[in-house]
Formats: sequence, structure tokens, C-alpha cells
Amino acid sequence: MAFVLRRLCRLLLSLAVVVTASFGMMHLIPGDPVRAALGPTASPELIEARRATLGLDLPLHEQFWNYLSGLFRGELGVSIATGERVSDIVGERLPATLELAFAAVPLTLLLAVPLGMWLAARTENGRRRGTELVFTTVSGFVLALPEFLVAIGLVVVFSVTLGVLPPAGRGDPSTYVLPVAALVLGPAALITRLIRLETLRVLGEEYVRVARAKRLAPARLYLRHVLPNTLTATLTIAGLLLAGLIAGSVIVENVFAWPGVGSRVVQAIVSKDYPVAQGIVLLYGAVVLVVNIGVDVLLGLADPRSQIRRH
Repeated sequence: MAFVLRRLCRLLLSLAVVVTASFGMMHLIPGDPVRAALGPTASPELIEARRATLGLDLPLHEQFWNYLSGLFRGELGVSIATGERVSDIVGERLPATLELAFAAVPLTLLLAVPLGMWLAARTENGRRRGTELVFTTVSGFVLALPEFLVAIGLVVVFSVTLGVLPPAGRGDPSTYVLPVAALVLGPAALITRLIRLETLRVLGEEYVRVARAKRLAPARLYLRHVLPNTLTATLTIAGLLLAGLIAGSVIVENVFAWPGVGSRVVQAIVSKDYPVAQGIVLLYGAVVLVVNIGVDVLLGLADPRSQIRRH
């Protein structure tokens, strides 16, 4: 309980920093964000009216207090360009982003964990150097590619050349294939590498050698003795992966014209609609913090030997 309370206190402190930073976005940007969003042809009366609507004509401390009060009520501000509530924009767009993230995370783990363990078993004790070389070369190549190049390459191959999958949009199940694949390929290559190394480490432990001496069936050996002892690494990777996919979906959503918060934050930045960008950045920061703290707690509960419980 003390460990959980420490983590919750750290979460609250980190959230306070993220909230303060997101509030400062509006005031650290050079120039007048309202004029930048409404354009040079906007009349002074319209600009002043919009500043009053947003509360930007108030003293800074009052603006910060109103911002905090709005957050506690679930309000993230108002769009400069359209006058919509940012919370409504996020509520409309967030499900599409979460669909991609929650489809990509389990798929990545289902691919990477068995593949990493299989490769570890195949290449244990320096066996099958060719298999190891092919795997490290291919995974290294995939990891070196930026996400937008992976996404564009998938569109070129499967949409333009083969014509078997739609290139963009959100609709029937076929429209999910390419965006999810673009999110999965890089993380799957990384996690497969890490799981392979972790499995090789576990296979070198004394209890595994004892289990082998007892001539346990391979399926029982790997499922009962090896897999549970890679749990710590798997939990850590899964948590970081989920946080990274939610933030990294910005690029993929824009390539595939996916109607999520990632594509919306880019539109907000281009149009200088800073309250929308501010609210979405705050959302991303809060999600990453909550996921990281949740992973820490799960690691502490799953592995009492973990050093993480002492910090």
C-alpha cells in the first residue's frame, strides 16, 4: 500500500507539471494566438470578442484558476476557430484513436512474444547463426524506418500496386488493416528482440537446467517456467508500447486520413487553433503518465522481488 501511495503521489505531481506546461503553451507562443487563428483580415472587434470568450483578457492568475476549474469540470477550453468545446472535439475523435491503439497492442504482443521465445529456443547456445543473422538484419531494417515511411510503403504496396486494401479512411474492417499494420511493425520488431534476449537469459538460469534434467516436455517447460519469468519485461514493454502507440498514432492517422485526435492536433497546429492543441497535448501527457504509473504498480504486485517497490 505504501508503494502504491508513493506512485499516486508521483502521478499527481507529474500531472500538475503537465497541466502547468499545457497552460503555458498559450502564453509562450509569440504574438497573439487569437489573431493568428482568426487571420490578418479579422476585425479588432471580433478579436476582442473572441479573447473575452476565451478569458484571455483576464489577469494571468485568474486565467490559470479558470483553467484548473475547467479541468475539474471536464472542460478543456474552447476552439478559437470554430467556438466548439475542446472536450467535445476530443470526445468525438478519441474513440477512433483508441480503436487503433487497442487493436495494435494485443496484436503486437501476440506476434512478438511467441516469435521472440521461438527464436531464443532456435538460437540458444549459438545455434543456427543464419537464423539469428536474418532476424537481426530484418528487424534492424524495420526499426530504422520512420513510421511515415512504413505507412506510405504499405499504401503503395497494398493499395496502389495490389489494390487489395483501401488507402485511407475509417469504415469497414478492411480500413483498419493498414493503419494497425503501420503501428505494429516497428514495435513488434523491437519487442521480439527484447523478448528473445530475455528468454535467452531465463534459459540460462539454474532452475531451467533442473527442469530440463527432469525431462519436462518443451511445452510445459516454456509455458510454466520460462514464460512467467519473462512477465516483468513483458509488462514493462506492453505499458510503454501502449503509451507510445497513443502518442505515435499522430503520424499514422495523418497518412491514412484517420479521424482521430492525432490528425486533429495537426490540423489545430496548422490553423493555429492553440486551445485545441493544448487540450489534446494535455490528454496525451495524462495518458502516458497514467499508463506508466499503472505499469509500475502491476510490476510491483506481480514480482515482489522487483527493485521498483523500493522507489
